[in-house]
Amino acid sequence: MAQNQRRMSEGRGLPAGTLTFLFTDIEGSTKLQTELGTDSYHEILETHTRILREAFKDGGFEVRVEGDALFVVFPVAAKAVRATAAAQRALAAATFPHGATVRVRMGMHTGEGRPASADAGADYVGIDVNRAARVAAAGHGGQVLLTEATATLARPELGNGVSFRDLGEFRLKDLANPEHLYQLVISGCAPDFPPLRTLDRTATFLPAQPSSFIGREREIAEGQRLLEKARLVTLTGPGGTGKTRLSIRIAEESAAAFGDGTFFVPLAPITDPDLVPSTIAHSLGVQVSGSELPLARVLDHLKSKRMLLVLDNFEQILAAAPVVGQLLGASPALKVIASSRAPLRIAGEQEFPVPPLDVPDPEHLPTLEVLAQSDAVRLFVERAGAVRPDFKVTPENAAAVAEICNRLDGLPLAIELAAARVKVLTPQAMLPKLREGLDVLASTARDLPERQRTLRGAIAWSWDLLGPAECKLFSRLAVFASGGMLPQIEAICGPSKELGGDLLDALTSLVEHSLVRQSEVAGEPRFRMLVTIQEFALERLIESNERDEIRMRHARAYVALAEAARPHVQGGDQRRWLDLLELEHDNLRAALDSSIADGRGEDACRLVFALWRFWQVRGHLVEGSRWCERVLALPTEGVPPLVLMRALEASAGIAYWRGDIATSTDGYIK
Repeated sequence: MAQNQRRMSEGRGLPAGTLTFLFTDIEGSTKLQTELGTDSYHEILETHTRILREAFKDGGFEVRVEGDALFVVFPVAAKAVRATAAAQRALAAATFPHGATVRVRMGMHTGEGRPASADAGADYVGIDVNRAARVAAAGHGGQVLLTEATATLARPELGNGVSFRDLGEFRLKDLANPEHLYQLVISGCAPDFPPLRTLDRTATFLPAQPSSFIGREREIAEGQRLLEKARLVTLTGPGGTGKTRLSIRIAEESAAAFGDGTFFVPLAPITDPDLVPSTIAHSLGVQVSGSELPLARVLDHLKSKRMLLVLDNFEQILAAAPVVGQLLGASPALKVIASSRAPLRIAGEQEFPVPPLDVPDPEHLPTLEVLAQSDAVRLFVERAGAVRPDFKVTPENAAAVAEICNRLDGLPLAIELAAARVKVLTPQAMLPKLREGLDVLASTARDLPERQRTLRGAIAWSWDLLGPAECKLFSRLAVFASGGMLPQIEAICGPSKELGGDLLDALTSLVEHSLVRQSEVAGEPRFRMLVTIQEFALERLIESNERDEIRMRHARAYVALAEAARPHVQGGDQRRWLDLLELEHDNLRAALDSSIADGRGEDACRLVFALWRFWQVRGHLVEGSRWCERVLALPTEGVPPLVLMRALEASAGIAYWRGDIATSTDGYIK
């Protein structure tokens, strides 16, 4: 009812900044109106609205009233909490017309907001507003729910007669990550309610795969068997053996046994063991706020959970292996599948060395029908068919296909790289070239294990077949962490004139040759390299003497992205920009790391200022605080005063949201 819209604090416009958004509505309002009739219901509605407005007038700003629902904002979280307690007490004590029982549910969340315009009918928009509305919708009549952000800010000024009850993590409609919810327990009001109205949290969160899974029936069955008897199963083997795909397949087959979900945690982009807990938290959708440590939040979240975690590419952060032990200790029903080039070596670990695919013996070829049942041959044929649909094993090429798979030791990645060349080379023409490349590597890299020599030989052979523009693009793509979108690839790796060929043509060629993987994110193409291939590409980039230049371009491209996102992180299109920054978080970390390592203080300061609100909203405060400390420890010569001041502001803002008021005040004074 537009005529009822008014501000509860007269003489001021709607506030902006850090606000607590409160939504209320009557439980069962439709049923009540049907039973009593419209006129009688309106009498009840007027009494209800008058009670709420009286309770909310101390510090509340009414944004809108729609039927039985109110939307109110409070600049002070504690006042919002005290107002809802007063409202519930007044509702419980009130006598409503016609003897009606009116039960109102309330939900609130604290975040950033500003009115969409200066008009009298202005509203607030953004993910924080949506979150508050979803919190309210999860509750029951007479119940007050609030998020952790609100509870953290309100707790020091809570007052007597009210307290918080920690309800735990819940998934809410339209929100990507679970929300940690609290109930306001109000003396004199009912303390207990039915389970919250939230989404079913029994789900599988495993990445979709771009191509079919070939064979490995024995390995899948063995992995399931090991997982039944052990709580940590580590798939080990050199790069390119298919550990990631096999771990996902085992998890898919085992998911039904884990009522609280199966979650994939990508660790390949992480090189700092201290980031493992926050990476796990993000994959689980666990929000970390205030002064909390990510590991503590994850451990608390996992208590009593029957869950399966897939920790992928653990080898470069083996120092974080004790974290896995702590996770298993926190939840007796938790199980973990890890993939790594080396075992984690913690108590209870069951190592599962991943064997190569079975290969045929070129000296004793079976019939074509039997040959086609070999996992290695099936993979070769499947991947070759992706670039040449009419490809099949024939009497003419059977021996060459068998020897290629045998020469490549049954390594899935090496076979995929070779199969991609079928577009221009028959297996018979490919074999001598491949044989020559592998023999050269075998004679020059004797210190490497045999399978590793084979894989590097396959990658090197594919590299040797690239044109100059493709080679240059291939090596430059090594600077990306967990892939990149086309605008950043063009800014960092181009322009085409510098490459010596069209960038899009070169990128398409790398995808066709299986050296780069393409996926789609929010309707846009994203390109990434597998870890083993990226390692080879980085070696080529270092050899080219371009590494410093390309790292600087990478950092500045992501400075530009972060600065473009900053104004929107608190605006109406907030969620899209927050999701983009989350998607590029590994690249942003890499940009910060290289800026600090190379002494580019201005780039580093600009990044922390552009990112600090993202860190606050998405629960990366501990990580953000560490970045600020590292950045502000850099020499300040050459950093413009305004840029340095903004970095100090970012540090102070993070300290405030972590509850460290002294550090925050000191930062703002500086």
